[in-house]
Amino acid sequence: MRSIRSLVAILLLLPAASAAERDLSKIGHSAHGAAFDEGPRQKPWRMTGIGKSHFPITTAVPEVQEWFDQGNTLLHSYWYFEAERAFRWCLKLEPGNAMAYWGLVRSTRGERQKAFLRQAVQRKDSVSARERMYIEAWEEALAPGVGFRERNETLRHKLEMIILEHPDDLEAKALFVNQNLGSETRIGNEMIIRHILAANPEHPGAHHYRVHNWDGPEGVQALESCRTYGRLAFEVGHANHMPGHVYSGIGMWHEAAIWMDSATRVEKKYMQKRLTMPFNAWNYAHNRNYLSYLQEQLGMPEASISGARQLLAAPLDPKYNDADRPGAYNCYRQGLKALIRATVKFEQWDEILRPGHIPWRDNVEDRAWKAYMESLAHMAKGELLQANDAFQKLKSMDEEVIDTAVERSYAIMLAEAEGLLMLTEGESVKAIGKLTEAAEKEIERRAFANDPPSYPRPVYNVLGRAYLKLGSPLLAAEAFKRTLKTVPNEAFALLGLAESYKALGKLEIASDYYGRLLHVWAGAEPGLKALAQARSLGLTAQPKDISPEPQRNYRTTTLESLGPEVWEPYPAPRLDALDVKGQKVTLQQYRGKNVVLIFYLGSECPHCVDQLVAVKNRYDDFEAIETVVLAISSDTPEDNRETLELDDVPFTLLSDQGFANAKRFHSYDEFEEIELHSTIFIDRQGRVRWARTGGDPFMELDFLLGEIERVEQATWQAVPSGAGN
Repeated sequence: MRSIRSLVAILLLLPAASAAERDLSKIGHSAHGAAFDEGPRQKPWRMTGIGKSHFPITTAVPEVQEWFDQGNTLLHSYWYFEAERAFRWCLKLEPGNAMAYWGLVRSTRGERQKAFLRQAVQRKDSVSARERMYIEAWEEALAPGVGFRERNETLRHKLEMIILEHPDDLEAKALFVNQNLGSETRIGNEMIIRHILAANPEHPGAHHYRVHNWDGPEGVQALESCRTYGRLAFEVGHANHMPGHVYSGIGMWHEAAIWMDSATRVEKKYMQKRLTMPFNAWNYAHNRNYLSYLQEQLGMPEASISGARQLLAAPLDPKYNDADRPGAYNCYRQGLKALIRATVKFEQWDEILRPGHIPWRDNVEDRAWKAYMESLAHMAKGELLQANDAFQKLKSMDEEVIDTAVERSYAIMLAEAEGLLMLTEGESVKAIGKLTEAAEKEIERRAFANDPPSYPRPVYNVLGRAYLKLGSPLLAAEAFKRTLKTVPNEAFALLGLAESYKALGKLEIASDYYGRLLHVWAGAEPGLKALAQARSLGLTAQPKDISPEPQRNYRTTTLESLGPEVWEPYPAPRLDALDVKGQKVTLQQYRGKNVVLIFYLGSECPHCVDQLVAVKNRYDDFEAIETVVLAISSDTPEDNRETLELDDVPFTLLSDQGFANAKRFHSYDEFEEIELHSTIFIDRQGRVRWARTGGDPFMELDFLLGEIERVEQATWQAVPSGAGN
């Protein structure tokens, strides 16, 4: 047994060994190449509630066909991570299966995808002519130098050839439709979908792709598939998410919220059960942000903001979910967008101005939004000097915002804020011109990013309010109607129309819009100021829904069985290890303190030595935030005792002979039966707050220390919304 100190000395003297010269399993790397060092590392389970599809492949092991079908079915729902797990198990059962590698090609991207494709191509002569056509289609589409557009065209053409050669192959038809989504031939897609469903009425891919095909103003064409797809694949977050998309697009807000809430609950249950972090669940951030938007539409600001704070409280990760990383799947950014949208839409001006209420970062994007919102807030409170100061800050950022994530919204913010300032200063004509400019830009922006909207509110509603203030209800009504053309049944536009037509003396029309508003806000939160404003109009109406089919009421629909409302860290698995004296060590002994649990591969692993030395050098920083470090490997207690005596290691070394703890904490590759590197942060209540597992140890200790402090100090953590469901 070498000590850490002696091994470091040896490593400094020896030249670096190539991967081929080392036993890769001793450093946590796959023997099959770097492509296998990422992705799932535990074996799959037979999943229910995902639908069924059958893609026959060449195999000498009947069980391989079952797992291939599971992976293929999951790909029909875009659940790439779990699909990869199934295809990896196919290779465990039948190493070298060409179609399993092809499945991995479809499940991954980038360099990993290329590596899996090379393996599939090398083995393509071992499969049938039909299967070989699939492999060769992806081989040609992913050839070096082929651009994105050409790749899609190639796949469409190759899939057409497979369909012509094998007209009964439903999977080829389904894959063709998926590849053809977003084209100008939606009716052609629909005809192929109908052909698939005539042969298999419950094909999950056909229903899923129909939902995407008609997502938008014509979403009514996909309502049957929304219901069917959600029923077939109810355990898949995306299968609940996409019906929510369609219902949202046609203004069926209650149904949209029920489906989107279902999606978030299913994903939270999955994360809890499978020990997965939110930054590993590819669509969770998008789901939760979208649900917040739908709750806004239903007059539920508290629920919406609670959801935003859930995302802000979710674990960060420097690789997958850095607070500054762009993208729809970043929890922090999506949470901030949801919080910005709700606080502006519901005019929470005091909260916007309260220090710390919104966790602004020091970057261009946040500074722009902050200046815009503070300008609106001060205007609303009659603090015109401060409002103008905030506006000038916003105006001065015109060059800073270029090529940033906020650039497209900046022009709208600037025009809206300037128009409202002009209105307060009595420059009515100029104000209307600026607000009209902002409203048109916002409509254009919404067409570009309406998933959910990236701008806090429809500016045509702001224009309508301006017209009402100026005593022009007819023009106000036209402005509110422009909102409804883009956002059917938008509640604030309905309210504006009720007010406008009452002011015009057209009480029947005003009552009609009021009745529609009452249906949308049938489950609105008590104390909603806008609803009180609507009731003060004195109109009489019954709730009225003009949707193409009946809706359930979101507030009264019970969804608890699908999963929890609020994401929470999962309870840490049982730790049952031995210290250097052979005494049992459990997490219970450290309750009340933070714990960083490091699974390493023993002191003969050079990567592990680097990590342990780095932790040793920063141990005072961990102690300063009351964090205990436990390092656990399969080394014996005697070996660990020798290491402690020789190296003066300040943290506890634990023995996990037999890998029982590693397996419980998912720090063990069940495909290759090797240990993995894991760094896991467990909070004072014994819950896993953050985890990273893979072929290399986690070395970004500044990030880890910062994440522990963030969790400790956060004053904006999520709390249950108190919504009825």
